[in-house]
Amino acid sequence: MEFVKQQATVKAPADWFTGDVWFDVIHAGQEPSRMRANMVRFSPGARTNWHSHALGQTLHIVSGIALIGTRDGTVFAAHPGQTVTCPPDEEHWHGATPDRFMEHIALWEGKGDGGEETTWREPVTDEEYSAASAGLGN
Repeated sequence: MEFVKQQATVKAPADWFTGDVWFDVIHAGQEPSRMRANMVRFSPGARTNWHSHALGQTLHIVSGIALIGTRDGTVFAAHPGQTVTCPPDEEHWHGATPDRFMEHIALWEGKGDGGEETTWREPVTDEEYSAASAGLGN
């Protein structure tokens, strides 16, 4: 058993996110482990681009309210303590409401074969985001 050296907080890349987002790597498994875990902090209105994960993704909400959208237009509001799973290859986005910070723990698996584990796509438009947040009474 060993304590893992904590890495510095990283500002999320602007080509994958809209708004200010930071993450802390909790775990980046080394073979044979494929486990990945990050604590991700979103400023109000910040969100991911559309993306999918080859082996799916699980989000555990720590604080704030997470908006989680799918390509069919469905948007979920997830609250602290709730956990949401996204199946493999489902295109989705997640982020904070317009007026509150949001933190979640993102869990996913690397493919282990050196292949792409996350496929990043285009940004969620302001119109898509506004419709999602308005539909939830935010």
